[in-house]
Amino acid sequence: MTTWRDYGPPDLPAPLSAALEAFAESGYHGTTVRDIASRAGLSVPGLYHHYPSKQSLLQGLSELTMEELLGRSEAALAEAGAEPLARFDALVESLLRFHMYRRAQAFVGSTEVRSMDPEYRAVYIGHRTRQQRMVDDAVDDGVAAGIFTTEFPHDAARALSTMCVGVSTWYRPGGGQTPEQLVERNLVLARDLVGYSRG
Repeated sequence: MTTWRDYGPPDLPAPLSAALEAFAESGYHGTTVRDIASRAGLSVPGLYHHYPSKQSLLQGLSELTMEELLGRSEAALAEAGAEPLARFDALVESLLRFHMYRRAQAFVGSTEVRSMDPEYRAVYIGHRTRQQRMVDDAVDDGVAAGIFTTEFPHDAARALSTMCVGVSTWYRPGGGQTPEQLVERNLVLARDLVGYSRG
């Protein structure tokens, strides 16, 4: 990752790339290990050498997805510095770009939480909570600085996260908006959501 704004194809091992494609198309329960192995160009025993179960593929994919999301969010905040509006804008932009460029991973992550083993599900939800706390803190900091006027900062923060995640369900490259236009327009919506006051 050169910067948090730069995206290429997902950097996934072949078995996880194949699992992502299969889970996005057919869902976790509609996918067989044989299908994933075939897509990865491996035999079933060869796939099991790397990942001993279908569940381990889901968990491996989910971990790499959340690692990238959290890493990009933290890099965006670090680059933005201490000013609350700059931090808010950078975090929102990072979330928007991730859900544009990692649509399939975001989709699988949001729809297959139910398919995760309970022990790992708790870990995954912990990652999501960590991401949400970044959004909560960004909104709280703006309220404390007097630039956000929302009376319901944590409700606004949850709605903001939902808006950014939702981009993964409708954005398509080559559609009506370029990534830059989408970021620009949704930053306006995000600021409106928290009651940004231009002073």
